[in-house]
Formats: sequence, structure tokens, C-alpha cells
Amino acid sequence: MSFESVNEQMDLIRRGAEEIIPENELLKKLEKSKSQDKPLTIKLGCDPSRPDLHIGHGVVLRKLRHFQDLGHQAVLIIGDFTAMIGDPSGRNKTRPNLTLDEAKANAESYIEQSKVILDIDSLKVMYNSEWLNAMNFSDVIELTSKYTVARMLERDDFTKRYQSEMPIFLHEFLYPLAQGMDSVELNADVELGGTDQKFNLLVGRDLQREYGQAPQCIITLPLLEGTDGVEKMSKSYGNDIGLMDSPEEKYGKTMSISDDMIVKYFRLAADADDDKVESVEKLLADGKTNPRDLKRELGRAIVELYHGADATQSAEQHFDKVIVQKNIPDEMDEVELDSDQLLVDIIANAGLTKSKGEARRLIKQNAVKLDGEKCTDINHRLSVGEEVIIKVGKRRFLKVK
Repeated sequence: MSFESVNEQMDLIRRGAEEIIPENELLKKLEKSKSQDKPLTIKLGCDPSRPDLHIGHGVVLRKLRHFQDLGHQAVLIIGDFTAMIGDPSGRNKTRPNLTLDEAKANAESYIEQSKVILDIDSLKVMYNSEWLNAMNFSDVIELTSKYTVARMLERDDFTKRYQSEMPIFLHEFLYPLAQGMDSVELNADVELGGTDQKFNLLVGRDLQREYGQAPQCIITLPLLEGTDGVEKMSKSYGNDIGLMDSPEEKYGKTMSISDDMIVKYFRLAADADDDKVESVEKLLADGKTNPRDLKRELGRAIVELYHGADATQSAEQHFDKVIVQKNIPDEMDEVELDSDQLLVDIIANAGLTKSKGEARRLIKQNAVKLDGEKCTDINHRLSVGEEVIIKVGKRRFLKVK
């Protein structure tokens, strides 16, 4: 195939990236790739500890798609083996590990959801249990002999725990080494990851040198805060915009972000180019543009990115009707009761909340309405034959008939 010029490739590669380590080596790899007409091997490792993906995960997945669009070979490494160790990155305590079966089940969901971003037809998917499970104790001894405890303690999370006299278990030191062995197994040219993965990615470079390979280049991507603008986007914080959310949900949640996150969301969530980001910065700085109008544009951009241009108009109309005008949407999910049921059970079973506990919490917070009236009784029951429209939060509706 014919690759674009190195400068044109770098324009796309740099978009939204935090660091390229080292950039001069990446330029040489791209030049060699173009001269030999041979694609680079681009690695992204995923830790299938949770099966729910959001547009924060989409930042690094989108960068992998950039490389696919440039003609390079994208490889998704499913860390089903390393998930049994538990990645300590960004943790001030030991992370619970998973069984191999749990990791594989989550991985299937991860791959299915990533299809909304990646070109699955050209994507290679590999499971690191294939080679890590095959290592014997002698192999592990040889691997651990290539890294010192002092180097491991350079990691911020390990340093903090060591200084706080919190336990660090030996198996946690094996996580970055195991992830590095993925790069050796793949002979990766480039590895992608969030800024919290920088140490692990650097270990991969070191191990490749130890095993006689050219070290991979590293591209780190910023972590995206959630809709609250404070915590890293996470379903557990309730501040996420899910990859599988409907266009209406994506648009509505985008409209709820804080004004100071608009530029970052354009850059990372909407995958805007530098010119667009710069124009948004100027509009915000002049004080004449209402941030709400830019959020509307952002919402349309995110919906179009994931669902196509045809979905943007209906998503915006839904927001105006349900949120701005506080009307009931024309279409919503429906359930028919065959027995009297607790409201909490109906809400949770219909998927309006992640759990019954969350349903109870929202009822206590006056965030649940029945036909427009707040319901504050967590023991409230609906009877067979009763017709009512349940509203949870600002955007979730359910018709009981």
C-alpha cells in the first residue's frame, strides 16, 4: 500500500497526544515503514477489569483507529492474564484481581463495544494468557532479573504506598513486567496508553532492549474527566458517557459538562483537529459566545462521531423537548406488570439504574418522578393495571402500562 508522507501522518498522530517518547525515533520508524511499504505494529493493551466502556476509553481507542486509517497494523492485546494480577497504576492500595474466566467474559464485551470506533476487519486481537501462561518459573526468574526493586519504586503509586507503610505485594511488581513481555512477544513498534500507564509502557521499551529488539515508541493520551469535571470518567462515579449510550444520552450528558471542560472535550471526546480547538478557545476567550452554544456544537460533534450525521438532529430535538421544555419524549421503553412490584425493582430491572441501591439513593434524592410528581418512598409499590410514566434523573423515562 502507499502511505501518506511522514509529516501528514505525524499531524494525525500528534492530535490529542500528551507525549510521544521519543518523537525522533517514531519519525525514523515511519520513514522506514514508508520506504519499505511495510506497516508498523501498533499495540494497545486493555485490562478487562470492567466490561463497560465510555468515551474516556474512546480517547486511546480513537488514537489506535488513527493508525488504522494511516494503514498501520493495530493490535489489541487483551490482558486476560495480567487482569489476574491487577494493574496497580494510579492505585494507593492493592487492586482486586480477576479469574481468567471473568477476564475473558469482560474481554468479549470490550471487543464488542470497541467496534463503534475500531475497524474490526483489520484489527488483530490477541490474549496475553497465550504466552504468559506458557512461562515456567525459570522464565519468571529470568524476567525479574532484568529489573531492580529501586526502578519499580520509582512508580508514584508504589512510592506513595511504600512511604505510607501500606503493603505492596510482590506479584504487583510483576504487572509492568508482564505487560512489557506483551511488547516483546509482539515486537511492537508503538504502544499506546493513558498518561497513568507511562511507567508500564517504558518498562516495555526496556524489556525489548534486553531481548534484542528495537524499543517501541510510546504515545500517551490524557485521561478524560467525567461530566462532573473533577473525577476521571468512570461508570462507578456516575460521570460517564458510555460508548453504547444512545445519541440522546450522549448529547444530553455532554450538555451537562462544566464550561471549563469544553475545550478538552472538543480535543479528546470529539477528536477535533488543532484548528477547530483553537477556534473554540478563541470563542470562549472573547466573552461574546455563550458556552451553552459551544456545548450544543460539541454534543452534535460527539453524536456524529459515534452515530453519524443523521442522528444529531433528533438527539438535539430530544434534549430541547425533554430537558429545556421539560416535556415527555414521544418514544420510551415500556413494561407491563404481571404482579404488584416495588418501584425500586422496576427501575433497576428496566436498566434505568445500575442497581437497586442506586435506585433507592435516587428516590431519596428526589430524582425519581411518577407522572411528574416526586416520589420519596423507597418502599413505593406499583399495582397491576396502574399506568404511569417513571422519570429517573433528567433523561431516563419508562412507561408502565
